[in-house]
Amino acid sequence: MKKHILLATTAAVFLSMAGSAMAQNIAIVNGKAVPVSRMEALAQQVAKSGRPVTPDMQGQLKEEIIAREIFAQAAQAQGLDATDEFKTQMELMRQSLMIRELFASYQAKNPVTDAEVKAEYDKFAAANSGKEYKASHILVEKEEQAKAIIAQLKKGGKFDAIAKKSSKDPGSGAKGGELDWANPSSYVKEFSDALVALEKGKTTDTPVKSQFGFHIIRLDDVREAALPKLDDVKPQIAQQLMQQKMGKYQEELRSKAKVE
Repeated sequence: MKKHILLATTAAVFLSMAGSAMAQNIAIVNGKAVPVSRMEALAQQVAKSGRPVTPDMQGQLKEEIIAREIFAQAAQAQGLDATDEFKTQMELMRQSLMIRELFASYQAKNPVTDAEVKAEYDKFAAANSGKEYKASHILVEKEEQAKAIIAQLKKGGKFDAIAKKSSKDPGSGAKGGELDWANPSSYVKEFSDALVALEKGKTTDTPVKSQFGFHIIRLDDVREAALPKLDDVKPQIAQQLMQQKMGKYQEELRSKAKVE
């Protein structure tokens, strides 16, 4: 009786050990265990790509991992993992994974703070606050051309028609000289100075010379700058600041490295 109890107990232990092993592995392929962690890692990659990992997909992932193990074993049996090309590719992949982990670790330890986002937003607001100007212009190469166009305008010539015909600025010329709403600081100084000096609806009496040629400028409208709210641009600012941090971090690593 004791012998039967001992045998039953031993069998239970082995079954428990086998169950535990299977819980850690999704399969045994040609005697080699395939750990659950591989399927979990693949599931994380799928999730990061934006695809939901459904119960049905779990089965597909399992089959994918098993197939990979089968094919990898076949390649190894043929000695394909011993070639120089394979070893080089493996080293490149190893480096890529290490670099990814390095940068992920840096970002986790150096997150962009709300205070940094707010400070960057305040800088943007300060540079873009005030008034925005809606302008139109005609750009030509020579001063004589500009003077002739101003004379035409004074005689009743249509600004938009002349711009479409004569302006060498293809973007605004096609729209009758019309430019988008902008802060004066977004233009070259000569253009900006002439623009802010104009009254609404007025056109420059003399050609305005810049590095691009000679402008005839008309001020169409003025308004207070409409800035986006902080909450609306917070993600973009945070992303931009993190890119800046990563750039500085990479430069630091490069500057400390001894390259011969």
